[in-house]
Amino acid sequence: MPSFDLPRHCAGQPISILIRATNWIGDAIMTLPALKTIRANFPLARLTVLAQPWVADIFTSNPMVDHVLLYHKKTKHAGLLGMWRLSRELAAHRFDLAILLQNAFEAALLARLAGIPQVAGFSRDARRLLLSHPVRISPEIRKRHQVFYYQHLLSELGLTPSENRLELTLSPEDNNWARDFLHTLPRPIIGLNPGAAYGPAKCWPAERYGEVARRLKGQCGGSVLVFGTKADQQAAAIIRQRAGDIIDLTGQTTLAQAMALIDLCQVFITNDSGLMHVAAAQATPLIAIFGSTDAVATGPFAERVVIVEKELPCRPCLKTHCPNQLFTCMNGISTDEVAEAALGLLSQP
Repeated sequence: MPSFDLPRHCAGQPISILIRATNWIGDAIMTLPALKTIRANFPLARLTVLAQPWVADIFTSNPMVDHVLLYHKKTKHAGLLGMWRLSRELAAHRFDLAILLQNAFEAALLARLAGIPQVAGFSRDARRLLLSHPVRISPEIRKRHQVFYYQHLLSELGLTPSENRLELTLSPEDNNWARDFLHTLPRPIIGLNPGAAYGPAKCWPAERYGEVARRLKGQCGGSVLVFGTKADQQAAAIIRQRAGDIIDLTGQTTLAQAMALIDLCQVFITNDSGLMHVAAAQATPLIAIFGSTDAVATGPFAERVVIVEKELPCRPCLKTHCPNQLFTCMNGISTDEVAEAALGLLSQP
């Protein structure tokens, strides 16, 4: 049993635990093994995840989770008044413990405003005094993949870690919708994800995605699906100009629908992004193109993966925009490299 003082457990009542989810799709996917660890250590507890609306679909069908609460930070929970309103909503649940997978000061402050007696998380972002169970981040854990980062937090809190394996569960409705959507399309289903929320330094040129799509369609036939948000619609238009007929899904699906479709792709070609981690969690054969970011820390945590990157002294710079304007890390990756990698995965059983 972890080192928490949980009197309701001792009294035979179920423990109520709030888990503060991370705010980005990729980060949320990488916390899935941590959720399994929490459930394994508290098998009878009621686990509630507090999440921003755009990542909530990752948790709503997860069997480790009992309930998902939405943090509407841009609307009814905006500003100090909104945070107070949310804290009152959380207080009504009478949580015994909050485990903060998100690192922000705000997450700890909100838990304290909600009157949660025990609050655990990494001691960072000047929130040490708000945590009853702070965990220091060691230099060694920063060098490992983020899946281990979240598991390390729980291990330091006294929990026994579960298996470090991504498992993404979707609803039968979303899975059926995706199968129906793809039912009449020629195979193979080739997924492209030309965007990335972090910034353009993560994005391989859309023209090259288009060239790869044109080549794959010419050699394999099949159907090309372009994923992304409304912000990626221009990139999808460029891909269409180069590749011809594609299915443009940018801004057209929910996250759950996109995840269900990615699960059915025969290959998924993507920048370092949230949907890259979705594909990894579903064991979809994956080409991951890396520029400014670090494939060791935030790469796809899966087996059927080809990482395409250039070894350069300037990377990983972790910048949103190329500091020297040359964009060598991405411009140096050819369409042949990516197409050959995709063809290799498509040829495997």
